[in-house]
Amino acid sequence: MRMVDRVRALCQQQPSATRPRPQPIRCTRTRARSRRGQNLLREAYLLLKLRFFLARARASPNTMERVHHTHNPIILQLQRRLIFPRVSSRSQPLHTRGVLYFSRGRGGAVPIQRARARLGFVHPGGYKRCLRLALGLKKTARRPSVRHAARGRSRLRSTRSSSSSSLALDTQQAEAINHMRAAAAAQGQRPHAKGTTPSSSGPRAMRARAAAALLLLLLVAVGVGASVAEAKAQHGHNYEDALRKSLLYFEAQRSGRLPHSQRVSWRDHSGLTDGLEQGVDLVGGYYDAGDHVKFGLPMAFTVTMLSWSMIEYGEDVEAAGELAHALESIKWGTDYFIKAHTKPDELWAEVGDGDTDHYCWQRPEDMTTSRQAYKVDRERPGSDVAGETAAAMAAASIVFRKSNPHYAHLLLHHAQQLLESWWLACGAKEPARNLTKERKGRLFEFADKYRGKYDSSIAEVKSYYASVSGYKDELLWAALWLHRATGKTQYLDYVVDKADCFGGTGWAITEFSWDVKYAGVQILAARLLSRGEHEARHRSTLEQYRAKAEHYVCGCLGRNAAGGADANVERSPGGMLYVRQWNNMQYVTNAAFLLAAYADYMRDAGVETVSCAGGETADAREVAALARAQVDYVLGTNPRGISYLVGYGAKYPNRVHHRAASIVPYKHSKEFIGCTQGFDHWFGRRSSNPNVLVGAIVGGPDRRDRFRDNRENYMQTEACTYNTAPMVGVFAKLNRMAREEREQEEVAAPARSTATLTAADV
Repeated sequence: MRMVDRVRALCQQQPSATRPRPQPIRCTRTRARSRRGQNLLREAYLLLKLRFFLARARASPNTMERVHHTHNPIILQLQRRLIFPRVSSRSQPLHTRGVLYFSRGRGGAVPIQRARARLGFVHPGGYKRCLRLALGLKKTARRPSVRHAARGRSRLRSTRSSSSSSLALDTQQAEAINHMRAAAAAQGQRPHAKGTTPSSSGPRAMRARAAAALLLLLLVAVGVGASVAEAKAQHGHNYEDALRKSLLYFEAQRSGRLPHSQRVSWRDHSGLTDGLEQGVDLVGGYYDAGDHVKFGLPMAFTVTMLSWSMIEYGEDVEAAGELAHALESIKWGTDYFIKAHTKPDELWAEVGDGDTDHYCWQRPEDMTTSRQAYKVDRERPGSDVAGETAAAMAAASIVFRKSNPHYAHLLLHHAQQLLESWWLACGAKEPARNLTKERKGRLFEFADKYRGKYDSSIAEVKSYYASVSGYKDELLWAALWLHRATGKTQYLDYVVDKADCFGGTGWAITEFSWDVKYAGVQILAARLLSRGEHEARHRSTLEQYRAKAEHYVCGCLGRNAAGGADANVERSPGGMLYVRQWNNMQYVTNAAFLLAAYADYMRDAGVETVSCAGGETADAREVAALARAQVDYVLGTNPRGISYLVGYGAKYPNRVHHRAASIVPYKHSKEFIGCTQGFDHWFGRRSSNPNVLVGAIVGGPDRRDRFRDNRENYMQTEACTYNTAPMVGVFAKLNRMAREEREQEEVAAPARSTATLTAADV
């Protein structure tokens, strides 16, 4: 029997007694000679053929590649729309006003309906049922749609239209509904189930409706500001609890063989063969977010920020009893970097392939996707990822200097090797001053011939973590950390000499992230100036660095009166710093850390104010207050009253876009879950994740404080390691400040009571 006949037979089957098929089924009335019928059968045949390929792909990755790279446009359309949740780099989706478009190169965006019409596909509702029947697919409440073509962290700077209608209710409506429910509950009325209505008669219902109407009018009159003011009037947050949970998150992101001290019980060993094909040991490290690729650049930035947190606020972390866990989280990353740095000029920068990984929704313990490893070396330069890795190991060496001096020395050795190799790859001469002529000749040949960004050498990373800012900021960043770790003047000389040509004193930046390090460079340089840790010849350049650091601080405060529209950071109605739609919370947490650290630097140096563009000023208290306000926003002091730190507070995201958290734990059910099986049975569920990703900070709300807790909403519900890393230090600092405030209140309370008694006696 031909495949077309088999499909026709499937469509004409009689409904079973247990599960009757909805009537009418249009495909049973479609004649074989009609154009629509032939198109339907042709599409069903291709789907069945593709399903056969997928079944073989589970056992052979090569089959998956053949299906993925096929040039048949019909199969491409089918695999993108009905089988795979992702699309390949050949055609990226753009979501505009609820309509899905496929970008077709220079031709622009073509609606998928039009593209399918060109192929002759027609899809009435009955045909969809017929195709589901032919494929043996169960009809779920919500079929996974075509989503994040690539994480696109390189593309998050491209303009993407987003529909406000796709988000949740606006703040006023949501608050009104919440207050109406609260009013009903206050009157003793039980919340009614979905699909039912409460009794519309009786004095209790009338009082509830009257109270709800009054509250609604008040909310409309007062607006969102009332909700924010009410939230701010509440007592302070439990920063110690937030600190504990933030460190717990990194254990959930671990790759490799997990230790016996692992506290996240729903995770198990994974990625145990990483690097095996290439003959190197690349087991370990962190998964960056909700998928299973180990990206070197964001991982290194995560470790750098964890280390910086410990350098500035390590005593506060120790006072909270979390020192051991913090050191362990740093060491888990640096151990991996030591493995990945196999030669002085060779660094493994990525393990796993983003495209194939994003076709699958499965636990890391069940991984069947490609674990190809990619490196940067002389032939494939990567100064940015090497510079960030050097910065991470240099900063970590400072952290381990007292507790583990041998390990600190090893980290510093690797950091110096990395930076010097890639310094010369960019044409710098300073590190070679004391080298022998033989060594000098080899390295300067390397300097003249090999230079570039790592995403030019590793094309697979471009769709996910492209280095948009280039490698110059990472080299300045690494040099400053090596200067702080070693005290050697040559590193500071490099920062001063390259200040102008590398953009250190030229760029006035209002964001700080895994890609753009200029604000961090400028604040570290300003610290050197305020502490006097420099020579006289460095002073004028360091003052230029400090001016740019103050521009960043003033931009967050909104005090830059000059410099154009981009001189200040946008604020949401609830007070959140807003930089970008995709994972905006990373900019919030990084800004909170930089502001908190800079306020401390100002106090230590006795500096009272910073000078902003246009003549305005800001003092250290305002800077520290803004940092605390951003942290409190993350923890729930926001218009929605939701904590964006998962597991903290009574209300937090329950459907985090995270493969391991959204599937039943491997330790509870060792039944294999395949690529598409995870999408069919777990991704599309509306229920909460079976595992709570405690300590994760999700992407967060949009510029109007709107947030939709949906697993498909990866822009807002996906968490990343570099979101949480900078908050470790800030949580520790705020915990100390809150403890000091409580102690002051306890001391002041008896004095107030004594004064009251004395006045009464008089």
